[in-house]
Amino acid sequence: MTIAPKDTKDLALAPVAAAIDLNLQRVRGLTPAKVDYELTLELNNPSRVDVDERAAHVLAVALRDVDLHHWSAAITDDFSSVRLSGGSVSIDVGLGASVLSYIVEGVPAETART
Repeated sequence: MTIAPKDTKDLALAPVAAAIDLNLQRVRGLTPAKVDYELTLELNNPSRVDVDERAAHVLAVALRDVDLHHWSAAITDDFSSVRLSGGSVSIDVGLGASVLSYIVEGVPAETART
């Protein structure tokens, strides 16, 4: 079943989701330590020890240079996706296993940067 756009805002959903997906591609296949390193470089902000702060860093990188066209973006409660909502539908863009592990568990002590 095809879902037809109900609002002009709905027409921007695909480009917004694609832009977020492109931003996340750089970190999806990395280890949690490398995810932390890339996020720190991208945001020029050191890594965080709190789950919510790590999720906020991931969201900031996911949304970097993305025009949301009035869509709302947030990390889902299970930390597995970026949820785009605010139109007639919502969509989740998956973060990937390593990014999920980074958010939930952080960087293992033996691989953390000094």
